[in-house]
Amino acid sequence: MKFVLQRNPPILSFRYQFQSGCSSINPQVICKSNSSKEEFMSKILDRRWTLINPDTKVHHIRVSSLQTQQHCGPLENFSFSNNPHPSLGENVKEWHNDQSSFYIVRDDLLHPLVNGNKARKLDALLPLVEDHLGTDVVTCGGCQSAHAAAVAVSCAERGLKAHLLLRGEQPQVLTGYNLISMLYGNVTYVPRSIYANREEMLSAHADSIAGSVICLDDLLEASFTDHNSVKSNFPNIEDGSPLNSKKIVIVNEGAGNAVALPDHILGKDQPLKIVVDAGTGTTAVGLGIGALCLGLPWEVTAVMLADTIEGYRKQEEHLISELCRCYDVPTTRSGLVNWVERRHPRKFGNVVKGEIEACQQIAQETGVLVDPIYTLAAWELATQLSLEERKGGAKVVMD
Repeated sequence: MKFVLQRNPPILSFRYQFQSGCSSINPQVICKSNSSKEEFMSKILDRRWTLINPDTKVHHIRVSSLQTQQHCGPLENFSFSNNPHPSLGENVKEWHNDQSSFYIVRDDLLHPLVNGNKARKLDALLPLVEDHLGTDVVTCGGCQSAHAAAVAVSCAERGLKAHLLLRGEQPQVLTGYNLISMLYGNVTYVPRSIYANREEMLSAHADSIAGSVICLDDLLEASFTDHNSVKSNFPNIEDGSPLNSKKIVIVNEGAGNAVALPDHILGKDQPLKIVVDAGTGTTAVGLGIGALCLGLPWEVTAVMLADTIEGYRKQEEHLISELCRCYDVPTTRSGLVNWVERRHPRKFGNVVKGEIEACQQIAQETGVLVDPIYTLAAWELATQLSLEERKGGAKVVMD
């Protein structure tokens, strides 16, 4: 069974006002634009996309409590089983919460090398770069950044050159996403003192490549205000610069300027608790905005991995403001996402005792591969919520 991300969904049934019509969700964002909700949603989705097939499989994970400890690590009291072909849509209501379980959206199957939510973000961003004649992309991330690796692979597949600024020193042995980044992109390791000022670092590196430079934020906004000449959105293109000169696009860490708007996974009337791990927090905010736009009874909870709750709330406000500026939608706003600490707090990037074993347990029992830095935290929270919601509560979905 697959969840189909609808690029041009039927929107005639949407209510006029851009707000949630469900009593279980407070309308955190209320648009006061004269344009209809239908026009707003059509404008968001009516663009060129990258993924040939955006279908996503959804698996159903059942959680069993163990009487005796059989595993070590954070999931030592649980075992799991996977149903890869569950009933979805409105039929999900036929299943009763007689056993703890949660659903998992398998975006990790979208691409063999590009992490699932990164594939969704780049699905909309890279066509913008191509449409505006970009030749190079500059971005940054940690040494094992899934975002940097995703940009490198996706750019290489489309004939674009990726320049990756990775925090810290080059490891003696290249592994994981660091190895992928090196194979597909041009990697530069940046001292942490310089990396601390990301905006200045990205701008300086883009300038050193020699060519016209523009930030993705500006490109995104220009794509909705200038439909006649894509060339004019790059600076210096009209002042005698060679037509074949490089056109460099700066992409923020984590591609934190894209919004994913998924459609109905488990039925439009089914209350869901969506669980997501949060690096930059972009995916969580995108899900929150998507639920609000479509009037879905979803509660989005994000496990904070790389910042404080104040930092994530600030990022949420920035992303909402960016969306509304691009689409000319005035808003009032508060929290769309429930930000929570991970079950086992620690410094981002460190792996603590038992986490590798927990990932091994999940892989062997369900066939789902999670990692100790990101997705294990979301799996732990989904497991916890599934226990709380087994008595007829909301369905839990890990994205």
